[in-house]
Amino acid sequence: MHAADSNGSKPFLPFSRPTIDETMVDAVADTLRSLWITSGPQVLAFEKALSEAHGGRPVRVVASATAAMEVALLAVGIGSGDEVIMPAQTFFSCANAIARTGAKPVFVDVDPVTRNMDLEATVAAINPRTRALMPTHFAGLPLDMDALYELAGDTNLRVIEDAALAIGSRWKGKRIGSFGDIASFSFHPNKNMTTIEGGALVFAEESEARVAEQYRFHGISRNPDGTRDVTVLGGKYNLPDVNARLGLLQLARLDEFTARRQQLVARYFEQLQTDPPCQLPARGDTGHSWNFFAPLLPLDQLTLSRKQIMDALMARGIGTGISYEAVHLTTRYRQLGYREGDFPHAERIARETITLPLYPTLNEADVDRVCHEFRTVLHAAKR
Repeated sequence: MHAADSNGSKPFLPFSRPTIDETMVDAVADTLRSLWITSGPQVLAFEKALSEAHGGRPVRVVASATAAMEVALLAVGIGSGDEVIMPAQTFFSCANAIARTGAKPVFVDVDPVTRNMDLEATVAAINPRTRALMPTHFAGLPLDMDALYELAGDTNLRVIEDAALAIGSRWKGKRIGSFGDIASFSFHPNKNMTTIEGGALVFAEESEARVAEQYRFHGISRNPDGTRDVTVLGGKYNLPDVNARLGLLQLARLDEFTARRQQLVARYFEQLQTDPPCQLPARGDTGHSWNFFAPLLPLDQLTLSRKQIMDALMARGIGTGISYEAVHLTTRYRQLGYREGDFPHAERIARETITLPLYPTLNEADVDRVCHEFRTVLHAAKR
């Protein structure tokens, strides 16, 4: 069921919505009734299920994908004086995680079609202080993994994949996270599966997963006599059992959720022809998990700003978002010397992007309605 919009005539369609059924609600309630609600048996079961889904690789779950990236950076020894290369077109958390370790985020531009990190620009940004690459699989579309890992091997750099948008995505048939170096997933409610809040790290090496386990819980390790020691400066990033129980049931339906997103996106591509025309996102292949659908607005051909277009759609019961602003132009990262014009593709995407409704409980008629209202608003604003 959708909530009715202000005029009560049609349901409001948010740009994102988690898929939670009564079985999931009951399972979470059962976990609460067990009185073991912080990290415990459900976390272990969730980590085991995630590992099995990703080729048996070591998995550690944490409180958020932001925590996951920070823990991954710390686990591989990134810190003060180091540099990590990342795209300028992604969510702010990537840069913040790098900066919080004491390292410096170094931005590069993105491909204007895929919106993924430009690997040629990445090569040019590498210097003796570079320790790692942190690419984002934009909207769930995998970066060219062959080229990425060839570059990492040639330069002896670590790779921490920001796969927050890519749980369920595949590269040449293999799940993102089932190969490569380290992958970080998000289980926020606007992702393809949710644990309310939460994230996960998938490692190539069990030894690094054990280090990450210490960083996620106060730096604590256990002595043979059962007493505790602190060996690293850890934080409090553990995932509760309540969240993990929901995650187990969400993971069991992930492929179903992904297939439904792909069907709805196919409908968008069929129906979303606008005048003036928008630039639609790259379709990729069958491995794209489609966390969101974000065309670029033809603002140079419109009399309305993006904010006015979003407001007009909201008045028609259509929720929208922005995915994403350019990270290097935020107040915090301008302090590193970045300015307008540094990364033109990322900046264009930041100016023109608009995120349209996409989630598994949407139906084809909902997509048709979004496309109709979107076409109507843009046509009325045509210069």
